[in-house]
Amino acid sequence: MNGKLIGIGVGPGDAELLTIKALNVIKKVDVICAPKSSDSKPSLALSIVQGFLDERDDSYQLLEPLFPMIEDETLLGEYWDNAAALIQDKLNDGLDVAFVTLGDPTIYSTFSYISRRIGDRGFEVEIIPGVTSFTGCAATAGISLGEKDEIIVIVPKVDERLERILEYGDTFVVMKTSRHRDDLEKMVDQDSRSKDVISVQNCGLEDEKVFTDFVKDKKYLSTTILKFKKDK
Repeated sequence: MNGKLIGIGVGPGDAELLTIKALNVIKKVDVICAPKSSDSKPSLALSIVQGFLDERDDSYQLLEPLFPMIEDETLLGEYWDNAAALIQDKLNDGLDVAFVTLGDPTIYSTFSYISRRIGDRGFEVEIIPGVTSFTGCAATAGISLGEKDEIIVIVPKVDERLERILEYGDTFVVMKTSRHRDDLEKMVDQDSRSKDVISVQNCGLEDEKVFTDFVKDKKYLSTTILKFKKDK
């Protein structure tokens, strides 16, 4: 009997935000798959669950495929193929594999590329949702993302698409702000509506910071929340 691939959202950084279901799987699964962006950097998702893994009485296997932060889709596809092959070997041996990923596996997660490959090969895939980075950021900042009929927009990249829809939304969550802060700030400044700008860095981690402005440095784990105020 083949094993099952389980995508587990481990939340934005605080291990206490893991769901009970996620924790139950992490405590007993055969194999943990924790991709990392480079050989010199440990997996942040793995660090979040490491304490619970250390408490296990039994042994588990660890896969750490490389998922570099590059834009070349062809090259990225090769890395995803290699990771899927590693996982498939374990599934063929009848072992369940838990793929741990920051936030939620269904939102801008590399898990989607792996699960598609594994699912297309006839293996069972399960997804365990996690606390998203942007809801974690809102909780840290003590704000509401949406009330009544307000429209919330999640933005992975700042480009002309955002510019076209900016006037129609009430709350915009801009992921990885450090990559395109200048373009975002210029675009928002052109909007005449009153607004609040809240940025959160390293949500859920020890060096978490909250700003009532745009992020000024280049840290990767940065999210900016724009809340446009309605005219009274």
